[in-house]
Amino acid sequence: MNYYNEIKNRLIDNEIYSRVKDYSKERQKGITYFEIGKLLNEAGGKYGDNIIDEYSKKLVIEVGKQYNRRTLFRMKQFYSVFSNKKVTTMLTQLTWSHYLLLLPLDDYDEILYYINISKNNNLTQRQLQEKIKAKEYERLPEDTKTKLKIQDKIEIKDLVPNPIIIKNSNNYEIISEKVLQKLILEDIESFMKELGDSYSFIGSEYKIKIGDRNHYIDLLLFNIKYNCYVAVD
Repeated sequence: MNYYNEIKNRLIDNEIYSRVKDYSKERQKGITYFEIGKLLNEAGGKYGDNIIDEYSKKLVIEVGKQYNRRTLFRMKQFYSVFSNKKVTTMLTQLTWSHYLLLLPLDDYDEILYYINISKNNNLTQRQLQEKIKAKEYERLPEDTKTKLKIQDKIEIKDLVPNPIIIKNSNNYEIISEKVLQKLILEDIESFMKELGDSYSFIGSEYKIKIGDRNHYIDLLLFNIKYNCYVAVD
């Protein structure tokens, strides 16, 4: 097999496809780049690791400058990460831009977590980047990680990171309970995102009556996905 010609032709086909079917071009890249990664891996095994340097120099001239050494390396890395996994359908679930954010991660379970939440919540590239930067997966309880790995039933409390990151925009040095509540309310949207997905804000100091006494809930939220109220005290 002439690996270079095969790779070149697939990249040319991908360029044509991206112009004709613009709505799905980013998702098509996942399949194309996975297949090219496989070819690069095979070519490297046969001709040596410097094959990426050799191919990239020609592809930049003959197909486009975007197919430089770094891009080809990412394709090979993409194949290496997912080659032994059952990911046939997964390759079209996210865009190539999403996968580029995931490739630097070492833990496949972490990668799979971000793939699933990106797919299920239709996360943009920027939203995914924010979750990775905030180390959302790392802050999940170990029991939750185990449940995700064995695909056990997940409850609403399982997906709450620990610790929760709350922005201290005013740089308070002493964080009392009152100040903490103030910080949460100042950016309630970020707080709800920290808790997980599908939350909506009901109110603060929310009054409920139990028996003959009134009680006040510091924050009352509602989770649409799980159809339940969440009280934060």
